Amino acid sequence: MVNNAPKVGLGIDIGGSGIKGAPVNLETGEFVVDRVKIATPQPSTPQAVAKVVAEIAGAFPEHVDPGCPLGVTFPAVIQHGVARSAANVDKSWIGTDVERLLSHETGRRVNVVNDADAAAIGEHRYGAAANTPGVVLMTTLGTGIGTALLLDGRLVPNTELGHLEIDGHDAETRAASSVKDREDLSYQEWAEDRLQRYYSVIEELLWPDLIVVGGGVSRKADKFLPYLHLHAPIVPAKLRNTAGIVGAAVLAVERFGAETASAG
Repeated sequence: MVNNAPKVGLGIDIGGSGIKGAPVNLETGEFVVDRVKIATPQPSTPQAVAKVVAEIAGAFPEHVDPGCPLGVTFPAVIQHGVARSAANVDKSWIGTDVERLLSHETGRRVNVVNDADAAAIGEHRYGAAANTPGVVLMTTLGTGIGTALLLDGRLVPNTELGHLEIDGHDAETRAASSVKDREDLSYQEWAEDRLQRYYSVIEELLWPDLIVVGGGVSRKADKFLPYLHLHAPIVPAKLRNTAGIVGAAVLAVERFGAETASAG
């Protein structure tokens, strides 16, 4: 063990196609070493996925202490460690105590969080919303619309604001980036006709101080964000596809304590 070594957390992101994880320097939000990625088992049953999570969690013995808690993102509504839904993973996850399962498989204390919620924490600690007070809304624009809500950096978990009914439609069926591609909309058309309406309704409900836009399309934010006219600043995410792993690691250490999370 090296004295004055940076605090290190461990995060793993479970997705429909891949499971990836890395140790995270909690001072900078950067990966200590390159992430490990393994294809999600098919079918993606709880036991099969848990074995992959354990393999990744054990892949960094030189960088992560045995007592370091594990943070995990999961594509579902997570209530007190239990999956209440399942997006892009096997439906047998619904009702599973994910924290208990993964803790048993990895031998670590485990904190499980919705994937969008984890990404929002990553962005708040180290990215586009760094240390922003008040209400921060993160939206991930992709196949659907994922959302996460923070108040003074504290998570309000499991918001599903991509499913608001707006003008008689589930919002994500009109405004997700997949809809832009499917309907062959230009960035300007998508922004002015779809995103403007969605974010205007969100503002009327929540009055956020900042809106952060994630998802793969955020890399081209300059092509659509300038067409939006909102009260709150709206900015692209900075951490890209590392935000979930980073946020998960942070939340695990914040929950269980950092005294066993440092690594030399």
